[in-house]
Amino acid sequence: MALRMENVTKRFGTKTAVDQLTLHIDSGEMFGMLGANGAGKTTTFRMMIGLFDPDDGEVSWNEVPPQSLNARTIGYLPEERGLYPKLKVMEQMIYLGRLRGLSKQDAITEVDAWLERFRIPHYRKAKVENLSKGNQQKIQFIAAVLHRPQLLILDEPFSGLDPINVDVLKKAVGKLKNEGTTIIFSSHDMKHVESLCENLCIMNEGKPVVHGKLSDIKRTYKKRKLHIRADVPLSFLEDVDGVLQMSVGADETTIAIRDETVAKNIFARLQDIGHVRYFSVEEPTLHDIFIEKVGRTYA
Repeated sequence: MALRMENVTKRFGTKTAVDQLTLHIDSGEMFGMLGANGAGKTTTFRMMIGLFDPDDGEVSWNEVPPQSLNARTIGYLPEERGLYPKLKVMEQMIYLGRLRGLSKQDAITEVDAWLERFRIPHYRKAKVENLSKGNQQKIQFIAAVLHRPQLLILDEPFSGLDPINVDVLKKAVGKLKNEGTTIIFSSHDMKHVESLCENLCIMNEGKPVVHGKLSDIKRTYKKRKLHIRADVPLSFLEDVDGVLQMSVGADETTIAIRDETVAKNIFARLQDIGHVRYFSVEEPTLHDIFIEKVGRTYA
């Protein structure tokens, strides 16, 4: 395992922000970290990069504590952005690159390549305060990766981006992963996590409540949704054992059910009622699992 967190606990006064968290993340993996506001994700990230020391447990990257790592090992895109608004893009990228151990020319080369990839080379001499929120986000991303880190932590990387630029940034993240970068990714948009991450952890009040391979997690989650389109009323299905909720739309009825055995029972009942144009069992989404495990919606 490249990144190891063993029984890590972090307290602030009487509050336990992270409680006995154990994570093992392989080299080259893209790992999802989820949780509502205050769940302990940011504190976990700050222990990963060595900004916080755990009160108990150990954090290491290839068996080296983060405080002892070379400055180029880790890249971090925090949820709270940290660019200098009055500085020009290239000026501050050179400054940040030098802090990471790059020469001035190497920093310029890396930044120019990323600006071209993001199709914004004309912002090279622009002040950050004059850029849109989305373009500021691209510059912040470049700052996190220009030194080619081995471990990259991305906290809400798509915030402020329109769908086109989300796709551009997703492709950039995918390319980094294919080149061997280990990426830890956090987002409030579950669809992004589902499309990018094979393994994940959902935290609640500092503790992991779900941890493992996404496909395995979905298999253990028994609740399903049915989508039915029929030419006759389906209200009688509300009385079927195992039906949890039913929503009737203009063209489609959606039914939340306890498990797939209920779907089989409903399918059998539909055989004699008339023409059923569509019948589909939907696997649980990551959003469904999050709500089930954490017990609240995102703020």
